[in-house]
Amino acid sequence: MKRTWTRSISMVVLLAVTVLAVSLGFWGCSQNGNSPVSSDDQSNDGLLSLTNPQVLAAMAIQDRHTRNLMADPEVIGTATSLSDDGKPAVMMLVTTQRAFDAAPKVLDGVPVQVVLTDKIVAMAGVSHKSKQTPPIQLGTSGGWRKDLANGYCCGGTLGSLIKVGTQLRILSNYHVLEADIVSGGNATTAQTGDYIIQPGLIDVNCSAASAQNVATLVKTSSLPGSNVDCSSGNIISGMVNSTGAILEVGTLTAATVAASVNQKVKKSGRTTGLTRSTVSGLNATISVQYENECAGGVAFTKTFTGQILVKNTGSRFLAGGDSGSLMVQDVTTNPRAVGLLFAGSSSIAVANPIGQVLSFLGATMVGN
Repeated sequence: MKRTWTRSISMVVLLAVTVLAVSLGFWGCSQNGNSPVSSDDQSNDGLLSLTNPQVLAAMAIQDRHTRNLMADPEVIGTATSLSDDGKPAVMMLVTTQRAFDAAPKVLDGVPVQVVLTDKIVAMAGVSHKSKQTPPIQLGTSGGWRKDLANGYCCGGTLGSLIKVGTQLRILSNYHVLEADIVSGGNATTAQTGDYIIQPGLIDVNCSAASAQNVATLVKTSSLPGSNVDCSSGNIISGMVNSTGAILEVGTLTAATVAASVNQKVKKSGRTTGLTRSTVSGLNATISVQYENECAGGVAFTKTFTGQILVKNTGSRFLAGGDSGSLMVQDVTTNPRAVGLLFAGSSSIAVANPIGQVLSFLGATMVGN
């Protein structure tokens, strides 16, 4: 989710989870041919991935019951996860105690794990909000230079460095860099060539003159048509660390990795900085409401499939303004990318599998 201020008021893209259809291991991650993928199916104790037959069986049961479960408007999602004793389980996300109490304990012999949560929204030591001395590291505050409308200004996280052909680009979310597609509130819309700044407007009192231009937008309009919330911008020479270093994470491995249930992950973002969590679900299906400019009301609803879920208790992993953060393995050096974070609630965070993002952009990760 990105953040929106009226010189200090938060807003964001509301996201209602419609179905969290999870596939093996809590966060389905598909990869593309441009970025090598390691599935790590069962290389770590407690991890269950997309090739595990027990997880596949639980997913089939989850898919079979999702429509009936979601007929209750207080059930906002389903997924495949693990029970407390480490067995595959069907997860239900519910928004009320009534729905929690009414949830089945077992479906076709598979235990049901019920999570009481609030609504999920698109989320837009070291300071991740401060203006850096170039070349900047990523995992930092940033956004579209003109991202203000109706008295509000917005921003999110400049997540990582990717390569498209010969171009080095900053990777973030569509709703952070190019969501303004109507001229109503600020008499302008996002266009290819527009400047991307660091920090974002929300961290410079809505004054672009106090930020620095670090890239130029390459408008790709991932939404509403595709299955990813992503956008990118060509870096300006000398303004971005060409190794792709991310604040408090360092450099990455160019190869990516698929998500697995209980996989340890971390991210570096504008609002909460460096945080750690674990993957809790795969193959999630969610419906997300988006706006067409910084503040202008609901414009369209997008349903995503095959998404990754991560534990986000008390918004300690992902909060407003962290949208665009790259989720990576929680290892000390040269982690592999797992997903691109874009939404969440106070208990669950949501990421696009990195393979889907890179495939859409025709990109590879920058790394060792």
